[in-house]
Amino acid sequence: MALISCMLTLLFIYTGMAVRDVIPPCDPHVFDSGVEVCLSDFNQSLETSGPRDHCAWPAAKRIYTQLKHCVDNSADVSQCRGRGSLMDEVFLKVHEMYFSDCGLVQDPPLFTLVMLIAPVTIVTLLLPLLYFYLTPRDVSVI
Repeated sequence: MALISCMLTLLFIYTGMAVRDVIPPCDPHVFDSGVEVCLSDFNQSLETSGPRDHCAWPAAKRIYTQLKHCVDNSADVSQCRGRGSLMDEVFLKVHEMYFSDCGLVQDPPLFTLVMLIAPVTIVTLLLPLLYFYLTPRDVSVI
């Protein structure tokens, strides 16, 4: 039994299967330099795509996808994929800068609310009168 385990250990060491799970170290400097290029391209594309109104998301969806692919490639090159904090920091900064207003919901103007609610309220109040005038009345009572 000991001979078999020694032979399997030597086989794993010889074939390299014992060291395949070693992850190369992340190079944050290469990652940061790649991300700087990605962010400069993103900023330039976003500024030329149109004005930043209440929420820049609809106009920036394609540009954001390009940024995501660029940051993913930079993480692959620098061996920083799987170390989520570096990539998360990049996207948190982007979201704080450009998309912080996207989740804010505002009430419509008062005139719009009145125009939506008033017809329903008036019809509801007039239905009993309409029923009273449209139903036939039998005057003979037995």
